[in-house]
Amino acid sequence: MSSRTLSVGVIGAGRIGRLHAENLAFQLPGVSVAAVADVRLAAAEEAASACPGARAVADPRAVLDDPRIDAVVISSSTDTHAALIEQAAAAGKHIFCEKPIDLDAGRVRGAIAACERAGVKLQVGFNRRFDPSFKRVADGVRRGEVGAPQLVRITSRDAQPPPLDYVKISGGLFLDMAIHDFDMARYLAQEEVVEVFATGSALIDPDIGAAGDVDTAVTLLRYRSGAIATIDNSRQAVYGYDQRVEVFGSRGCLTAGNSTPTQVSLWNESGQQHDRPLFFFLERYRDSYVAELRAFAQCIVDDTPPPVTGRDGLLAVNLALAAKRSLTQRRPIAVEDV
Repeated sequence: MSSRTLSVGVIGAGRIGRLHAENLAFQLPGVSVAAVADVRLAAAEEAASACPGARAVADPRAVLDDPRIDAVVISSSTDTHAALIEQAAAAGKHIFCEKPIDLDAGRVRGAIAACERAGVKLQVGFNRRFDPSFKRVADGVRRGEVGAPQLVRITSRDAQPPPLDYVKISGGLFLDMAIHDFDMARYLAQEEVVEVFATGSALIDPDIGAAGDVDTAVTLLRYRSGAIATIDNSRQAVYGYDQRVEVFGSRGCLTAGNSTPTQVSLWNESGQQHDRPLFFFLERYRDSYVAELRAFAQCIVDDTPPPVTGRDGLLAVNLALAAKRSLTQRRPIAVEDV
């Protein structure tokens, strides 16, 4: 970092917004939180109170219009992301935005174009790229440790389903939950997906099915080379947050398993016992949330492209939309047709 402090405003003070604000304030030397905005002023005040020198506001315009603020972190509801990106770009702020940028690919493209016109950086919050284990797998693939990738397997299962009210506005399992996995499929193989086939059911909560969504799904992805990826998703794994990846190739296989509170195993006459996986994403990906913001701040200071671009955000949305169409039409979908 340079000697000058990078001033950041946080828009959205929900669970992720509070986490980002505290990470910016306490985990990143050379970065300060100047303001936290949320339409629920009490939430903004609570988040700002944990960040030295930060003020709380209800209107995000107060953040965007502050000339002392260099960048914004957008962690508000998905339906506000695209408009806030366009407004922040017009105000000359660099932008970190939580996924997805929008549920509509056209609006995603519009937000990206606004950043390009304004000459500001846009990084999308695909934090799993910064998980040390997953990054090690991706780096190994790039170094040729497994040869040419042939099969990619991603398991992503939540410990418990989100509230039904959230499901109804989230865009569904593919755009809300599996979008991380679509990005990981591209990141791990370093190759583009050309075809998607998805199937799913509501096996955990019939109300999720009644709301028009699924809570259990398998998605098959075909890469340009002919390699294949499978993603299995579930909204509820009773044993904890299940996050595993594997890349199998012509020369070997790289795998990354679940994170557990300790690495201790008990071996006795009953068999082997070890800790269950960490319960949810805040614990599992704690370090990656810090690392992605560190990378965002560094790309501003160094004037380099962000490590996860708006295009990455768009391509993940395209894959999610293809999966939704495939589920409905019960057929493979060519990605370029989305």
